Amino acid sequence: MGTATRFWNWNAERYARQAIADQASYQKKLAITQSYLTPDMRVVEFGCGTGSTAIVHAPKVKTYEAIDVSEKMVEIGRGKAAEAGLSNLRFTVGTLEEVGAPDASCDAILGLNILHLVPDLDGTIATVARMLEPGGHFFSSTICLKNLQGGLRLLGLATRVLPFLPTVSSFSVEDLETILKNAGFAIDERFEQRPGVVFLVTVKQ
Repeated sequence: MGTATRFWNWNAERYARQAIADQASYQKKLAITQSYLTPDMRVVEFGCGTGSTAIVHAPKVKTYEAIDVSEKMVEIGRGKAAEAGLSNLRFTVGTLEEVGAPDASCDAILGLNILHLVPDLDGTIATVARMLEPGGHFFSSTICLKNLQGGLRLLGLATRVLPFLPTVSSFSVEDLETILKNAGFAIDERFEQRPGVVFLVTVKQ
């Protein structure tokens, strides 16, 4: 079990109880995403945490698979889905790469608050591109360490030397957009929540 998995298993219960700090921005991102969702869509979300966003979006689509490396997070998510009566929502333990979905098997993929935590950003985005149908959408909300300011930047840098914390990768908004474009995505919408925290809607060309 890696450091990130241990950390999120340890924090799962507290994470599930934690209130969303910027509720207005969260609701805006939900609304933007749902403007793209249709009842026939096959959706995958990786880094889903305890499934709060999955619970909101799943009723709008045909199938929704929520993936996370933390068994404890997934356990909580499954409980939420059962309580909500969502039979089209499935939770899976693992990474996006480990799930191994077939090529062009998804209409939309969500990677929210996760791209800065993956060990191979280019590889993960390439996997997203492979899994999406042409014209499919990728929704990401990401910390871009190079653009963060003040204490948030220092905290992100601290993760690189503290062995008990997940490592935050260092890239800018511009770096992320370049990687996405090189992988065959075009940017549909861009919402910068604050400097260094960006929500992107991209479409596979």
